[in-house]
Amino acid sequence: MTVANFLRSAINAKLKAADPESKGISIPEFRRLLKEKMDLLKMDHSFAGRYLNEGFSGGEKKRAEVLQMATLRPEIAIMDETDSGLDIDALRIVSEGVNALRGPELGVLVITHYQRILNHIKPDFVHIMMGGRIVETGGPDLALQLEEHGYDWLRQELDETPVA
Repeated sequence: MTVANFLRSAINAKLKAADPESKGISIPEFRRLLKEKMDLLKMDHSFAGRYLNEGFSGGEKKRAEVLQMATLRPEIAIMDETDSGLDIDALRIVSEGVNALRGPELGVLVITHYQRILNHIKPDFVHIMMGGRIVETGGPDLALQLEEHGYDWLRQELDETPVA
């Protein structure tokens, strides 16, 4: 299945879930949408004709995920370790795509262990999880503090916190 066929099938499934009488997206309308989103993400149009994930590099897989976000328009996207396996150029391209899409219509939760993606995607909020729970919340400066000092300061702070 090509990237384009996958995306059109997914859009049609979403439309039919919302309205069982829907005939889905027409081919010309889908082509316009796909071209518009690929242009927004600075993707070569030939990418749409490739077989889904067949022979994709790590960066191409991530770009395909961002293209899915662009065409399927979810309300929220959860991106788990998006920076994993990306070289510097691919990280920049993927981040530019996320930045172009995020906003009032799309919330993005980026899960990462590293600061480097946050140099490109500026977070509104940073939450630190330890032991399966959020232990600290702050702004972008919190991620920079982690990068500079590691987690030890937080572990020490948590050890000193009295249990209620």
